[in-house]
Amino acid sequence: MISIKNSEQIKIMREAGRICALAHEAVREALCIGISTLELADIAEKVIRKNGATPTFLNLYGFPGSVCISINEEVIHGIPSKHKKIADGDVVSVDIGAYFKGFNGDCARTWPVGNVSDEAKMLLEVTKEAFYAGMKASLEGNRVGDISAAVQAVADRANVGIVRDYVGHGVGAHLHEDPEIPNFASDHKGLRLYNGMTLAIEPMFNLGTGKVHSLDDDWTVVTDDGKISCHYENSIALTENGPIILTEI
Repeated sequence: MISIKNSEQIKIMREAGRICALAHEAVREALCIGISTLELADIAEKVIRKNGATPTFLNLYGFPGSVCISINEEVIHGIPSKHKKIADGDVVSVDIGAYFKGFNGDCARTWPVGNVSDEAKMLLEVTKEAFYAGMKASLEGNRVGDISAAVQAVADRANVGIVRDYVGHGVGAHLHEDPEIPNFASDHKGLRLYNGMTLAIEPMFNLGTGKVHSLDDDWTVVTDDGKISCHYENSIALTENGPIILTEI
């Protein structure tokens, strides 16, 4: 079922999203060589709770961390650990959710640390560009497939792999709502878009194959060929004035 939000609900979601963005900023400022992913997660959780929200991901479907932190070939759902420390040249994906007054914010960023490769820098830029292409297509009267096609077009131009096993989604009172938003186009264009819909668009691109698998922890998803992955996500709302980002300061 598609959930259409009114102006008051979107206002609350903007605050949930702002809290996510504040947590991301704190993580970005703390990110350095030698820091553990658990330390970074603790920083994000403190910001979330300080602002009157709770971490959406903590215990969601049994996930043991307050945020997801994935490094290099890890695509998504990396579990924070005191034993996993950031090294020079890493790319670090941080996915943060905040639950505030009955609604969720959800956004992800991938940050470079130290001397990253030119290929990694390219992938970071392309993945971010693909989000904005998808957002631009998020207009009333279009279909979900128009978002997917816009995202895929950016990946195809850059010749990078698209993760097909995981997709964007509606977001609101529940973290995962209808519709699913693939990062690749199909012949079926999907549901029509309407103002008041709130969506999490999240391109996940790899330097090599788009194929992925889960590790033995049953959470961490990695690329099949061990090459770097990037993830960029924002929650957005469709409005009469066009789409707006909810997860920014």
